[in-house]
Amino acid sequence: MKLVGKHIIKDLSGYVSVRPEDDEDMWHLYNLIQEGDNVRAPAIRRVQNVSATGSSESHRVRTTLTLTVTRVTFSPSTTPSNAESSSTLPSEPTASLQVTGRVAKENAYVKLGAFHTLDIESNRDVGIEKHEWDSIALERIEEACVPGRGAEVGAIVCGEGIAAFCLLSQHMTVVRQRIDVPIPRKRTGSATAHEKGLARFYDLLYQTFLRHIPYSSPTLRAIVIASPGWVRDTVFDYIMAEATRTGNKALLGSRSKFVRVHVTSPHVHSLVEVLKSPEIVSQLKETKFAREGIMLDKFFKMLASDEQRAWYGPDHVALAVERGAVGTLLISDELFRSSDPVLRKKYVALVEDVREKRAEVLMFSSMHESGQQLNQITGIAAILNFPLDVEVVEAEEREAREEAERKEEAGNADDS
Repeated sequence: MKLVGKHIIKDLSGYVSVRPEDDEDMWHLYNLIQEGDNVRAPAIRRVQNVSATGSSESHRVRTTLTLTVTRVTFSPSTTPSNAESSSTLPSEPTASLQVTGRVAKENAYVKLGAFHTLDIESNRDVGIEKHEWDSIALERIEEACVPGRGAEVGAIVCGEGIAAFCLLSQHMTVVRQRIDVPIPRKRTGSATAHEKGLARFYDLLYQTFLRHIPYSSPTLRAIVIASPGWVRDTVFDYIMAEATRTGNKALLGSRSKFVRVHVTSPHVHSLVEVLKSPEIVSQLKETKFAREGIMLDKFFKMLASDEQRAWYGPDHVALAVERGAVGTLLISDELFRSSDPVLRKKYVALVEDVREKRAEVLMFSSMHESGQQLNQITGIAAILNFPLDVEVVEAEEREAREEAERKEEAGNADDS
């Protein structure tokens, strides 16, 4: 995403103008734009003209509208399956973002207060005006506009006859394509149909790989082939053999990026297992999403073995933060999309408090498998530096509140 313009004054009100370029940028905008913000972007509006004779005709005009936002809708990329022919591979999927609201600035085509829905488009400028830009929103703008950002891992999660091709960046797991080729069972005495089915599958897999995995990109750190059994080894051997046969020097030069990993299931959710594997951890230990996967795994293991150091849920985590016990805060970006500004400010303040205490904060994307797992346990968790008993802490908090109430009542009685 490109930063086109930015003007934020001391009270943190102001606007930012950006130019989204890909699916991940749409995701960033979805997380940035809140109910009540003003958003300015190109729009197509149907206009109806009435002639002097009373007849009417309508036509579409391209204009620029400013809306006061009432709803934001994000639709991730869709990935249709293609089972037979690489010659009919569909075009690359794209995410979509719609912003609905009332027109805040009247123009020649649209009246003030009219409802409209903006379809946010790639490579077209979008202006966002907020009454208050908090630290989380400003941090996201800064991250999204880092030059050279792109997918860091390409992955093929496969089994016999099926495969999903994924790209993992800091904030998203995008399934670029799925393939499913029926392979007849291997029968005694005749394996011809089985072998033909496998040949179709490997050929389609190779062609899909070339189309959807940017293997020669300098930002791509690893290409993972994950599967149960030994399918991953056969897939890797076939890709290298075809690259040699066709003289694909770029692919052969990327051989060192390939990592083969065993997973229990040939489906996309197995990427969580991939990110925890020692082979990937050693290569991607500095990447954001790998760190998230490692720490989420650590949290669940601690929850099973030492639950007094693994707390989750908004109220419990807030208590742990108050006690200065949090070593690592795990929080989902979904919590910051609340339409309630008070609730959003509560989570922003919590993150800032943890950072002030020099503890680690990991902001999980709900477009990664690890973020979806965190959302299943309220979207917020913490690994504590020292054990705390939930019941004891809650009892102490109740006693402190009751004591404060007694003092307040005694003070009121003295005043009377």
